[in-house]
Amino acid sequence: MKRTHYSKDITPDMNGSTVVINGWAHEIRDFGGLSFLIVRDREGLVQVTMPKKKVAKEIIDTVKGLSRESVVSVKGEVKAMEKAPNGYEVIPTAVEILARSEAPLPLDPTGKVPADLDTRLDSRFMDLRSPEVTAVFYVRAYMIRGIREYLSSQGCLEISTPKIVATATEGGTELFPISYFEREAFLNQSPQLYKQMMMAGGMDRVYEIGPIFRAEEHATRKHLNEATSIDVELSFATHEDAMQLLENTVAYAYAYVKERCRPQLKALNLDLQVPGTPFKRLSYREAIEIARQDPECAGLEYGDDLSTQAEHVVGQAIGEHYFIVDWPANIRAFYSQPCDDDPSICKAFDLMHPRMELASGAQREHRYERLVKKMVEKNLDPESFKFYLDSFRYGMPPHAGWGMGAERLLQTMLNLNNIREAVLFPRDRVRLTP
Repeated sequence: MKRTHYSKDITPDMNGSTVVINGWAHEIRDFGGLSFLIVRDREGLVQVTMPKKKVAKEIIDTVKGLSRESVVSVKGEVKAMEKAPNGYEVIPTAVEILARSEAPLPLDPTGKVPADLDTRLDSRFMDLRSPEVTAVFYVRAYMIRGIREYLSSQGCLEISTPKIVATATEGGTELFPISYFEREAFLNQSPQLYKQMMMAGGMDRVYEIGPIFRAEEHATRKHLNEATSIDVELSFATHEDAMQLLENTVAYAYAYVKERCRPQLKALNLDLQVPGTPFKRLSYREAIEIARQDPECAGLEYGDDLSTQAEHVVGQAIGEHYFIVDWPANIRAFYSQPCDDDPSICKAFDLMHPRMELASGAQREHRYERLVKKMVEKNLDPESFKFYLDSFRYGMPPHAGWGMGAERLLQTMLNLNNIREAVLFPRDRVRLTP
């Protein structure tokens, strides 16, 4: 039977209409003279009601013989019923079993029997049948859609850059090597160098949403080895221009999700608040001073990177999205442009949620000689970056940009405990399957 409606498309106003729904046997209840089959599809649940006096015996027997999570197709009549979920029920005229499920199940998708995260990820196909888990990825899809919509409306062109590269984005060893015919290559850490080259190509404003790979041996609730990065680069722009676009992008994504994902937010029991703009600006020096008030961070000195604990301390003090600006130039990437009045400070920024860092960006050094000098100071070999540096020799405009982790944005938006909950099939230090 061909599906005519998803669960969300059926309303009490359709009383008397015939519908066909396809999905999984979420629950089966038998009260003697009255049986119920709860069918679940991507959009929600449908109550199929089977009064013994109104529904054929073979249909009732078929349903009673079902195992939970079997795949079914149900044809029936919509009946407005105030007490039923969603205000209606379906009285079946035909039930077809499309695939039977084995028992016992690897986990309970209703959530009544809790499972730890590793168990859920081992059987992710079953975990995704939980309405709450489905809601997370529904929201993710709309969050990404909203970001694409907003960046496109701001004149940014979507690009795709290589994920197999010959050298590291910023040097270092946090790379996954791969065999590339007769040579060694690497999975890219970031589209940074390529999106800057697009500025030399005259593309003016670009964005990319794609995978990045980092061989970091972290095992935390906020790190992944394969993640999705939302990257932007803007010509004839300053770091202030980039920060403004970034904060507006985040606020737009929140508003987009709040408007279009109401059932999913309800399933997650979330009252999503759209952050107000502009976000607070906090200097790196101020952040260090706030963090040092915590005994665990008392030894933090100017020039140190902010630890996870320091981020938590500052985040709790600020209590909302904020930027950390005016970073020491010696702890930022070689392409971050120093301030003209104080070269020890650079025009870099991090976007922070009270829980963690979400994005990092800067105004870039667009002057060839200064860029090469900075690379040498960072012990990088300019010859290894020739393909990148050549684009600065023939007219590179001033430019700025940022990269934001999609999973971190989703994790903080939905208040997820672990970043792996924001990925369909996470890749971390120990997990390579499924």
